[in-house]
Amino acid sequence: MRAFLSVFIICFLFSCQSQKSTITTNTTKLNSQPKLVVGIVVDQMRYDYLTRFYNKYGDGGFKRLINDGFNCKNNHFNYVPTYTGPGHASIFTGTTPKTHGIISNNWYDKVSDSYVYCAGDTLVQSVGTLNKAGQMSPHRLKTTTFADENRLFTQMRGKTIGISVKDRGAILPAGHTANAAYWFHGADEGRFISSTFYLNTLPKWVQDFNNTAAAESYLKEWNTLYDINTYTESGSDLNTFEGGFKGKDTATFPYNLKALSKDNRGYDIIKATPYGNSIVADFAIAAIDGEQLGSDTITDVLTVSFSSTDYVGHNFGVNSKEVEDTYIRLDKDIQRLLEALDAKVGEGNYTLFLSSDHGAVEVPAYLESVKIPSGYFDTDAFKANLNETTILNYKAEDLIKNISNNQVFLDREVIKSYGLNLASVQQEIVNTIIDYPYIYKAYTATSMTTTEFSGGVESLLQNGFNQKRSGDVLFVLDPAVISYSKTGSTHGSALNYDTHIPLLFFGKGIKKGSTMQHTNIPDIAPTISALLGISFPNGATGKPLEFVLEN
Repeated sequence: MRAFLSVFIICFLFSCQSQKSTITTNTTKLNSQPKLVVGIVVDQMRYDYLTRFYNKYGDGGFKRLINDGFNCKNNHFNYVPTYTGPGHASIFTGTTPKTHGIISNNWYDKVSDSYVYCAGDTLVQSVGTLNKAGQMSPHRLKTTTFADENRLFTQMRGKTIGISVKDRGAILPAGHTANAAYWFHGADEGRFISSTFYLNTLPKWVQDFNNTAAAESYLKEWNTLYDINTYTESGSDLNTFEGGFKGKDTATFPYNLKALSKDNRGYDIIKATPYGNSIVADFAIAAIDGEQLGSDTITDVLTVSFSSTDYVGHNFGVNSKEVEDTYIRLDKDIQRLLEALDAKVGEGNYTLFLSSDHGAVEVPAYLESVKIPSGYFDTDAFKANLNETTILNYKAEDLIKNISNNQVFLDREVIKSYGLNLASVQQEIVNTIIDYPYIYKAYTATSMTTTEFSGGVESLLQNGFNQKRSGDVLFVLDPAVISYSKTGSTHGSALNYDTHIPLLFFGKGIKKGSTMQHTNIPDIAPTISALLGISFPNGATGKPLEFVLEN
């Protein structure tokens, strides 16, 4: 009996030791996070820019991310409107405007009876400039980003830095707890700035960067990087579908930016060229050193938004030589950033993803020229018509307070004073505007809050509808119909040209491969959170993409 007991004890201890070893090994794998997460957003990047310009890219930029990372080829936004502010917020919060509250870039605020800007904040002051361009913060963003959750998880030891030429492109991704967000202020200054929401003075490395006169160096000639005759993936250089710059008769290469800057808001002209992306890449590389990002075992987060692609797209259009050249040059800037990360953080020590905040429509005037249904919606005429119709129907003035972002806002106090039923007025407006030319669909706010839509544009509208901030009636324009100038491209719809955008994962913890499985933008933040082993952003509605992650 004693011998049996001795054998049992030995076996038990051996088993415990074996379990202890297993637990230790699993724990090591679970906590093996990257030193740095880099989230890249390319503003206004349609998915087909990856494939259309693929043969013009080098091996170290987009191709490296595709071939050595994971490519989600069927990635979409699952809400409208597809604008910059909501897009950046949705990528990093893992949810939609319905939850995070950023329903547009600017929107009519029902409480203050005025327009508000998604990142505007008069309670903070500019840092790095005397201009009001620094009065910005994420205070209108209602939920956390994965960067916020990483800060909380690491007891604020993991850093977060946000960078872009656009304030909203730097601020919304970085979240509420960021160490800093920096954006480019052009005009007569040409420098990166911030706000007192983050800090009271610019760090020395930022001051040093601004003192290098980097912006001045980019006021140079913009010509095609390669022979323009090889740019066979885009339309002719001279056409009637592009805007161009003030001071130049045609929207054709080359562009003397130094000379043109005088009539195009000084250094702001850099934003509307590929050099805006280049200066962001320069600054991001400086930030890796200046903030010592990825220098220890505590995960840091760097968000980088390349926004000049959006300015170029709006000005010249989806099919322009200017857009093609901008992406060819952006490919080089991404390669520079990857090489800097390899050298400074270490290849295999960082995780990176690249996506976009929205796509863009082909210029409708061009589509019309090739017999594809499209057109232009006259918003001012629509507003006047709807106001007149409402007055005739109800014998009451001022029922409509505002029409913006494809939404109608009613004055609920006036409706109440006339003894009218709000839901009935909403429905009557829907019945009226559905017959208006170029309006495809219309829905009431009541239907958005009482009906669960499972698919189609209705579901996308519902995911973009925020009960406190959105309007009383929502309407959708016909495909390829926009309220915009007849030159250049824009975005905002629920159509594939606006919703289908790239999603590439790369680096530590990421498998190599690709999928045609449908994925949604809100899936990004939960995927990164799962990789880091941290809490999902507090309003996240997306799901982790398990097939992207190793182990």
